[in-house]
Amino acid sequence: MPKKLKQIAIYGKGGIGKSTTTSNISAALSEAGHKVMQFGCDPKSDSTNTLRKGKYIPTVLDTLREKSKVDARDVVYEGYNGIYCVEAGGPAPGVGCAGRGIITAVQLFRQQKIFDELDLDFVIYDVLGDVVCGGFAVPVREGIAEHVFTVSSSDFMSIYASNNLMKGIQKYSNVGGALLGGVIANSINEGYAKDIVDDFAARTRTRIMEYVPRSVTVAQSELQGKTTIEAAPDSAQANVYRRLAQKIAEHEKSAIPAPMEINELREWAAKWGNELLALQAGVVVGGETAGI
Repeated sequence: MPKKLKQIAIYGKGGIGKSTTTSNISAALSEAGHKVMQFGCDPKSDSTNTLRKGKYIPTVLDTLREKSKVDARDVVYEGYNGIYCVEAGGPAPGVGCAGRGIITAVQLFRQQKIFDELDLDFVIYDVLGDVVCGGFAVPVREGIAEHVFTVSSSDFMSIYASNNLMKGIQKYSNVGGALLGGVIANSINEGYAKDIVDDFAARTRTRIMEYVPRSVTVAQSELQGKTTIEAAPDSAQANVYRRLAQKIAEHEKSAIPAPMEINELREWAAKWGNELLALQAGVVVGGETAGI
């Protein structure tokens, strides 16, 4: 019986650490013996940089602009520990839809059956999550990915982007779209940050896959053009990514989330804002003086 390919999409607000998280998951999965492809779906085309010593690779759209016909094998590049790296790319600045690269690249790989040819275990789509429309919604809308995960910190705009993604998943769930696997809580160091993302996950009826702390090890690794798994394999941070990768590898059941409406989300955020102000002021809570 042939093995089953598992396709995963990881979304997140720009700058939240989505590509860092994705690349470390890919590295950890490859380290565990899996055949992995990382499919960068951000117009910046930098998803796979830390898998290739900081080097950019030609994108699918750039290659198509140069040639009328492209063999998909020509836009697949080898990265750390044999990971297959692809960057969908985007249009020239100010011209066309930024999601077009995803649509074009996915169609190309499907037509040429590259996933089957490479006998992959995982394809991980690294997708910009600030907007979930057009091309950016393709992995969700068309059910290309079976499981979707969102990277979020406790910051409001990050949570706002994750909540919007959940709305997209909810919308397309009745027409065969991908479902939500959970939240990857990133840059979680302070106790209150964990409380905020925990409450957000509970409100939207999903789960926290892993708490990833903010760590200088990540910055040091990326300055070398490497993932933490490669640059600091014995670090505590690398073990967090390994634990997360194992949970994703074992994950089988995703679900339809229950995103908050905008007014509800704003009220929820305001409540947390007031609680943090109270903590900072040292207000007595539950008989004890709280402080951060």
